[in-house]
Amino acid sequence: MSALAWLIPVALFLGLLGLAAFLWALNRGQFEDLDGAAYRILEDDPAEREPGRDTDRG
Repeated sequence: MSALAWLIPVALFLGLLGLAAFLWALNRGQFEDLDGAAYRILEDDPAEREPGRDTDRG
């Protein structure tokens, strides 16, 4: 029974923390453009250099 005394407040706190994070993201415009990322991945942008390759070394 003593485990419930601290598990319930911890669960409520984590739930409120998740709700606060969701509301923060909602107010910051995180969910405004849901289709943009799906279309951006299909666009061909020329890469200036490949990631992970060091062009300065011979």
